[in-house]
Amino acid sequence: MRNPATSFRPDPGSVPDAPGCYQFKDQHGRVIYVGKAKSLRSRLANYFQAWSGIAARTRAMLEAARSVEWIVVDSEVEALHLEYTLIQRHRPRYNVRYRDDKSYPYLVLSTSQEIPRARVQRGAVAKGDRRFGPYAHAYAIRDTLDLLLRVFPVRSCSQGVFDRARRSGSPCLLFHIDRCAAPCTGEVSPEEHRELVDGLANFLDGETGPVLRQLEAEMAEASTQLQFEVAARRRDQLSAARRAMEKQQVVSERPEDLDVVAIHEDELEASVQAFFVRRGRLVGRKGWTVDKVEDLTTSELLTSFLLQLYAERDDDIPPTILVPVEPDDAEALSILLADQRRATRAGQRGRPTQRVRFQVPQRGDKLTFLRTVEDNAREAFQRTRLQRASDFDSRTRALKELQEALDLDEAPLRIECYDISHLGGTEVVGSMVVVEDGLPKKSDYRRFKLSVDTNDDFAAMREVLRRRFSRLAEERAAPVLDDDGAPRRFAYPPNLVVIDGGVGQLNAALEGVADLPTDDIAFVGMAKRFEELWRPGQRRPVVLPRGSEALFLLQRVRDEAHRFAITYQRSRRKAALTGTVLDEIPGVGPHRRQALLKRFGSVAAIRRAAVEQIEGVPGISSTLAETVVDHLKDGGDERAEEDG
Repeated sequence: MRNPATSFRPDPGSVPDAPGCYQFKDQHGRVIYVGKAKSLRSRLANYFQAWSGIAARTRAMLEAARSVEWIVVDSEVEALHLEYTLIQRHRPRYNVRYRDDKSYPYLVLSTSQEIPRARVQRGAVAKGDRRFGPYAHAYAIRDTLDLLLRVFPVRSCSQGVFDRARRSGSPCLLFHIDRCAAPCTGEVSPEEHRELVDGLANFLDGETGPVLRQLEAEMAEASTQLQFEVAARRRDQLSAARRAMEKQQVVSERPEDLDVVAIHEDELEASVQAFFVRRGRLVGRKGWTVDKVEDLTTSELLTSFLLQLYAERDDDIPPTILVPVEPDDAEALSILLADQRRATRAGQRGRPTQRVRFQVPQRGDKLTFLRTVEDNAREAFQRTRLQRASDFDSRTRALKELQEALDLDEAPLRIECYDISHLGGTEVVGSMVVVEDGLPKKSDYRRFKLSVDTNDDFAAMREVLRRRFSRLAEERAAPVLDDDGAPRRFAYPPNLVVIDGGVGQLNAALEGVADLPTDDIAFVGMAKRFEELWRPGQRRPVVLPRGSEALFLLQRVRDEAHRFAITYQRSRRKAALTGTVLDEIPGVGPHRRQALLKRFGSVAAIRRAAVEQIEGVPGISSTLAETVVDHLKDGGDERAEEDG
C-alpha cells in the first residue's frame, strides 16, 4: 500500500535541520499528533518512508492526517517544554494520555488564606496552598489528621462554620475537645495560628524530631512545676505524634527526599506507579494508566510521564528520582525540572535549588524499594486490564452498532446531544453534551440561554442548533484561536447529532441548520417513550435492541444532556430568586448585594440583623443600612399577610 502521507509531504529542503516540534493535523485543521525532534528534517523524513516500514499505530495517525507543520526552537530543552505545552493545549488523539487510576486524596493546608485550614481534599489545589500526599486511602489520612490535630490544633472547619463562630463570638465543639485553637473568636491570634500551621507542615514534611523534643521538654517542665494537667496533656500529644509517625513508613535511614517511578507495560498499555519519599519516610503514592496510541520506547514513555507528573507537582520536585531506565533526553529533562524547582522555590529561605538527578539503582535498599514499586505497577496493570477490558469492548461495540443501525459511513467517534429545559416558559435554556470515543468530554459541554423565554420547545431547539452550527461554519471558514493560539473547541464538528425528542424536535433542529453546511453530519431524534431513533426523511424509526450497547450509550448521552440542562436551568432560577428582594432596594447593586449575602449568609439573616450590624458591611452607609432594614421589614410584613 502507498503511504497516504506522501500527498502532503513537504519539500525536504524546506524542513530545517534544527530542534523543534511538529504537529500533524486532520482535514478540519485539528491537531491529532505532536512530536519533538533534535532534527526536524531527519525526524519528519521517517513518516514519509515506505508504508511497510511504519508501525501500525503510526499508520493510523498518518491515515487521519492531512497536513504537517513545525516550530523551530533554540535547544532540546525548549523543544521538550514546547512539546508538553502543545499536547496539553490540543489534547491530540494520537498522543499518549495519562489517566489517574483513581481519585487520590491529599492533606491540604490552605496557606493562601489569612486563617489557614487543614482538610482532606481530592482534585486540584488552590495556588499558594500546601498539599501532602497523595495517599492511597482517605481513611488513613483522616486518622492521621485526627491525631495531629491533638498536637497542632489548627482550624479544620468549613468556611460557613468559621464565619458563624466569628459572628456569634462562640467557638464550636472542636475548641472544647482540644482539636482547634479557635482563631475564629480570637482565642489565638492569626500569627499564633500560623505558627501552628507551620509546625504541622514541618511535621508532615518529616521534621518530627524538634516536635517530639519540645513536647518531651514541656511535659518534664510541667511535671517539675507540679502542673499535672498540663503534663498529662503534653503526654497525650506526644503519644498522638508518635502514632502519627508510625503511619508514615520509613524507607530510608537517611532523611533524604526522592521519588520512585516504575512502569509495567506491554505493546498496547502501560501502568505507572510513583512513590513519594520525604526525609526518608513514604508520604504518598499515586498510579496512572495509559493507552500507548503512539509507538514509544520505555525511555520515551518515562520522559513523557515525568513531564506530566511534575507539571502537576511543580511545587514538590525532589532532587533525586529513582527510575528503572534512564529517560529519553535525560539531560534536557533534568535542566527543565531544575528550572521548575528554581522558579517555584524563588524567595524561599533555606531551601536552595539542586540539580534534578535520575538514578537507576543497581544494588542495595534503593533497588529493593524500586522493585517494590515495580510490583505495585504490575499488580495495578493486571487489575486495570481486567476492569477495562469489558468497558473498552462495550464502547467499541456500541459505536459499531450505531454505525450499522444508522447506516453511517464511519463510526460516530464524536457525538453531540442537545436538550431544552424551562419552567413553564421561563428561564428557557439549552444544553449540548459531547461524547468522544464513547466517553464524556466535559470540557466541550456548552450551555445556551435562549434569546426569548417562551413555552415552545421547537423554537428553542431551532435557535440552539442554529447558534451552534453557525459558529461552526464561521470558524471553519476563518478559524478563531483562543488566547494560547489553539482553535476553539466549539469549532470541532460532530459525526452524529442526537436531539432529545421525536420527529417534531428533529425537524425543528433541521430547520435551524437548513442553510448551513452540515451535509457531512448525521442527525437523529431520540423519542423518550419507546427509545426509538428518527432519521430525517424516514417514515419508520430505527429501533435498537433492548440489550444493545448502542442503546445503552445513547441513553447515557441523553440522560447527561437532560441533567446538564436541568442543572443550568435551576441555577438560573435560584440566582433570580436569591437576588429579587435585595435588587428591589434603592442603592443596593450587585456588589453590595454580594457583600450583604457574604456577611449574613441569607436574606432571612439580613432581615433579622440590626441597623448597626448592617452598617458593618463594607460599602453600606448608615442611611443605606436603615433603608435596607425598612425595606426588608415592609416586605416581610407583606408576605406574612399573604401567608395568613
